[in-house]
Amino acid sequence: MFQLNKIKLDKINLSKIKLDKNLILVVVTVSVIIATGVLIFSNGNSSTKIIAEKSVDYLNKNILQQGQTATLESFSEESGVIKISIKIGGNSYSSYTTKDGKLFFPEALNLDSKPANSTDQNNQPIAQETKQTCDSLAKADKPLLEAYVVSKCPFGLQMQRAMADAVTNIPSLSQLVKVRYIGDISGGTITAMHGEAEAQENLRQICIREEQDNKYWDYVSCHIKAGDVNGCLSAAAIDSNKLNGCITDNKRGLAYAKEDFSLNSKYSITGSPTLILNGQPVSEFDFGGRSSEAIKTLLACGHSAKPDFSSTNLNTDQAATSFSLAYTSPTSGSGKSGSNGANCAPTQ
Repeated sequence: MFQLNKIKLDKINLSKIKLDKNLILVVVTVSVIIATGVLIFSNGNSSTKIIAEKSVDYLNKNILQQGQTATLESFSEESGVIKISIKIGGNSYSSYTTKDGKLFFPEALNLDSKPANSTDQNNQPIAQETKQTCDSLAKADKPLLEAYVVSKCPFGLQMQRAMADAVTNIPSLSQLVKVRYIGDISGGTITAMHGEAEAQENLRQICIREEQDNKYWDYVSCHIKAGDVNGCLSAAAIDSNKLNGCITDNKRGLAYAKEDFSLNSKYSITGSPTLILNGQPVSEFDFGGRSSEAIKTLLACGHSAKPDFSSTNLNTDQAATSFSLAYTSPTSGSGKSGSNGANCAPTQ
């Protein structure tokens, strides 16, 4: 009897041992799978971060203007690409790059969503905007062409360059054009889409425009060459005491800026540059693009009667983008630079 019980006990122990071995095998297998998954995720996440950092580094070295710096806020994989959140100045932007780190896209369109204003209230497609003509523009005895820009936007500088050339060649146009600025006021301080340096330059140009208007185009014509603030203030003979007083007195500089920013809202201005002729939005690309000839043509078309300056021929080449010593650059002389409507705009 004792021997039989011992045999049964040995069988039970043997079964337990086999069970323990199977359990150990399962636990080991699961552990290996988890460890492998963690390793793959870690490596993938590290690779994604490297590509995101590479993209931001490329922006800083090759795209952004002097004084602008992009920083990486976050990154993630989305729809087969890497989505990168970057910060430039006080604004955040979303950009994208391929997983192999070879192609970079500043922005992307969601093909699953309808563009804003793509249909009317009856869900009918809205017809493409009709091309503007000289006859279709609003007329005035003394037309006013306003250009909304920010001072460090490559395309805002392009528009200022076209206007400056027009004013240089036809001085009377200085009374018919006005550069206004895009921005906001937060905590009693002016802000701009490309950061504090741009905001301060916007305010500087606003003060010169309002209180030393006869020197505005002298200063701007110099500033668009290399952004040399002190050199251009001296070259344009700007009264520094008057300028500093305007900048520091909120009842002057800040008040002038508020007027510009309220008009931003009135006309739904977001991109630099945006043109308003006689209170109506107008596209420079329907009249020759960003050239001094196009500026002259717009003002001639905005006149109630044909003005004398309409017969004066100005430069038909597209003005150079960004800071440039020359009116045109190798990429703008053909009329292509900025001719697709490129501008600077904050993330919506």
